[in-house]
Amino acid sequence: AGDIWRMSRVKDIPIKDWVRLAVERGQIEKVPVIFWLDANRAHDAEMTKKVNTYLKEFDTTGLDIQFMNVTDATRFTNARVREGKMTIAVTGNVLRDHLTDMYPILELGTSAKMLSIVPLLAGGGLYETGAGGSAPKHVEQFLKEGHLRWDSLGEILALAESLRFLGIKNSDAKLTALTAALDVANDAYLDNNKEPGRKVGQPDNKASHFFVAQYWAKALAEGDNAELAAKFAPVAKELKEKEDTIMAELLAVEGKAQDIGGYFHPDDAKAEKAMRPSATLNAIIDAI
Repeated sequence: AGDIWRMSRVKDIPIKDWVRLAVERGQIEKVPVIFWLDANRAHDAEMTKKVNTYLKEFDTTGLDIQFMNVTDATRFTNARVREGKMTIAVTGNVLRDHLTDMYPILELGTSAKMLSIVPLLAGGGLYETGAGGSAPKHVEQFLKEGHLRWDSLGEILALAESLRFLGIKNSDAKLTALTAALDVANDAYLDNNKEPGRKVGQPDNKASHFFVAQYWAKALAEGDNAELAAKFAPVAKELKEKEDTIMAELLAVEGKAQDIGGYFHPDDAKAEKAMRPSATLNAIIDAI
């Protein structure tokens, strides 16, 4: 059998920025910062030299910065997790991909409630989430039964972070208020357990989005931004008053096969019809 050989090429500028991000996160969180680097690996040994060089350029006062191989770092982190403590793992992208799936699954049973933020060298950012399992199975069930069990919480968390980033970068008070309200909505989503049910007939992804909208509008109506409060107070009131009607309309399509006009590239009009079956909810949202 053949094999795939991959050469690891690490450039200087990304390493320096990697160290900067680690130090910044350590200063924010005030917890141990662990570089997952193995002194017995030639690649990691060279990386460690560079990290030690660049650490001198940043303020590391009061920080607990350590270097550990994968085994020791895993044991150290797991011991802290058992105690309910946070640890900052500073790794390369391959390990990062593994850890951001493993730890949310260990803690929450899914990666769908995990938010990944990737700061970019030029100042931007990538905000993504876990899939929470097999997306093809989710789509298969939706097409067959009209029930989408995909949990969009991670996407909504990513949206909040995107808005937060833009609000801070542009000093936009309205965006900052929108973000704060969405944080409240996400908390309410979790507190009230509005994640999609797995079986047909239970509230699914469509219902989850309705509740996020309801909680978000309520938080905006009760928020400090007078303009947004005035705009969303009637929206929040209507979403709450018509909740029973909206939920009945959303659940009425459960158990019915859906045609979205394609798998990888669905037809927009057909997909919208399948995902927005509540005329009452659509009228409220479209009027905003």
